[in-house]
Amino acid sequence: MATTKDYRIGEYTFPRGWFMIAESTELDTHKPLAVRFFGKDFALYRGRATGKVVLLDAYCPHMKTHLAAPNKTSYVVIDGGGTNIDGDSIHCPYHDWRFGPDGKCDNIPYHQGEIPAAACVKSWIVKESVGAVWVWHDPEGGEPDYDCPSVPEYDDPAWVRGPYDHLGMLNQHPQEVVDNICDYGHLNPIHGSFVERYENEFKGHNATQRQCGGHRTLVGADGVSAKLHTHTTYHGPGVLISYLTGMFETVLLISHTPVEDGSLKVWHWLLVKSPGKNAVATRTDAITAAQYQESSKLAFAQDFEVWTQKAPCLNGLFLPSDGPFMKARIWYKQFYNPRAKRQEYLDQCEGLYVPRGATPYTEPKAAA
Repeated sequence: MATTKDYRIGEYTFPRGWFMIAESTELDTHKPLAVRFFGKDFALYRGRATGKVVLLDAYCPHMKTHLAAPNKTSYVVIDGGGTNIDGDSIHCPYHDWRFGPDGKCDNIPYHQGEIPAAACVKSWIVKESVGAVWVWHDPEGGEPDYDCPSVPEYDDPAWVRGPYDHLGMLNQHPQEVVDNICDYGHLNPIHGSFVERYENEFKGHNATQRQCGGHRTLVGADGVSAKLHTHTTYHGPGVLISYLTGMFETVLLISHTPVEDGSLKVWHWLLVKSPGKNAVATRTDAITAAQYQESSKLAFAQDFEVWTQKAPCLNGLFLPSDGPFMKARIWYKQFYNPRAKRQEYLDQCEGLYVPRGATPYTEPKAAA
């Protein structure tokens, strides 16, 4: 398992950016959730008073008890009705210290006197969007410098929201996954894409791929009759959002979040516009969309299967006709280094790139 240091990406082990850490529905039980990302343990919960989502460092500063580990025997939990969440605060199940959503301890029931300032845990910036919980991770501790991922079509009743597919752990560094954004050469052999036009563009925190052509999985019944147009963008280092037109109008989201240095957790999700062209999606639309999501997951599984079996690509033998791998890797470095160096990397990679032998992308003509 290769690490960030092996890839020579930058100063920080884990990147700066917005990352998915859970589905929103996982927090509807009023019980905290123990999660682990970026080599750290966290306590994630939804406040019972306001519904606010809170993410705290996991371990109580008193005696290092995990605030969110499953517990059925502590009277803190029993007397709390099966939970240690109290309003928007959380109690340590060991000694009943209470921590607010800001991470500060505001009550020690047996203690007389002032609560020490050190009685606190870090509270993280979290937001909910597209049915998921996102955390802002920054090794420098700064505020977000780009918006949390969103999909405007999410609240449109004509679109069918699929469930999140939890694809589990991948024991590869995320560099291997991000490489996919510029991998022109794999589209035909892995996905059966008959690519007619293709290009990449790197700008700021976005890395974009535009392409069109036939596709054996995600177009018409004979697999070659329709053209699949995809506009795919990494919004920062950990979330890919793709707009697809072909068989259906679709929004695809693939999110990956580092767990350890060299491993990550992956989710897949689809939003499909009413296949029946209804203003409000019907049950039939939902069935068709679910079938299409399975096809999309299968297409992504083709990448996933290769990633699970490959060695780390630390020094690839990249060809001009492969795609702009080195530009993509320079773009990726901005998230592993101080913000002060960001422009240095962007100056080396921003622009539009077409692999040798490929035809630049053009938008499809509107129907008459």
